[in-house]
Amino acid sequence: MIESLHEEKLKYLEEMANRIRQDVIEMLLEAGSGHSAGPLGMADIFTILYFHVLNHDPKNPDWPERDRLLLSNGHICPVRYAAMAHAGYFPFEELKTLRKINSRLQGHPHRTTLPGVETTSGPLGSGLSQAIGMALAAKLDKKNYRVYCVTSDGEHDAGNTWEAAMFAGKRRLSNLTVIMDRNNIQIDGFTEDIMPLEPLKDKYEAFGWHVLEVDGHNMEEFVDAINEAHAIFEKPTVIIAHTIPGKGVSFMERDYLWHGKPPNKEEAKIALEELRTLGKRIESEHQ
Repeated sequence: MIESLHEEKLKYLEEMANRIRQDVIEMLLEAGSGHSAGPLGMADIFTILYFHVLNHDPKNPDWPERDRLLLSNGHICPVRYAAMAHAGYFPFEELKTLRKINSRLQGHPHRTTLPGVETTSGPLGSGLSQAIGMALAAKLDKKNYRVYCVTSDGEHDAGNTWEAAMFAGKRRLSNLTVIMDRNNIQIDGFTEDIMPLEPLKDKYEAFGWHVLEVDGHNMEEFVDAINEAHAIFEKPTVIIAHTIPGKGVSFMERDYLWHGKPPNKEEAKIALEELRTLGKRIESEHQ
């Protein structure tokens, strides 16, 4: 069971998530390309995963008993890289090499170059199938590690996502937890305008999944959902995490145009000022 969040740990996690959001802005500015909205929206969840939920060892990233974390929507990788750097997987200074030639931090995670990355992601919709393979292997090998797979809502337009969901339900992969970033945007607009996804809860339940819906920015709620997922023994769990794309930066929030573009110098300056102000507010709220 994952520990509930006491006041001191909650403050630490909220401050870390804010720091990671600032890192994302700085990385994207330096790279001059990349995705802004998704990484900012998922900063809270990646912070909780790396600093409270995952059973992992940054100094021994191939530890056989580690939990597996897969990022299916690889384009939001700046938030994962920032969390990994803070966790100690690689030097913090390396974050500024995002998307540069010969960098280990490419625009989509590359398994063979960066320790701690389980899969190479790129084609949307394939991550769930990869996670299912790992979860099934753990079952067959009688291993206790858990498999977590982060997906986007937009990639549920891809049919192979639903093929994978059907298979996981059939095999009752209770060691698999999918975390869907339900931010309602994709590159061309709002999901329900491009290709309506709802009712997502009913669809997953029809395929034999346990379904939870949470506020993706409420850390205590998310930890409770993870614990409930661990308590389900007869089926896989999907946590539909409702997030705000561009969270923390006022002019990016809920604007799908920020799905796939970085800030320029002036925009980054404003974004960082807002996030630093938010950091001060977090500090005062926990005093």
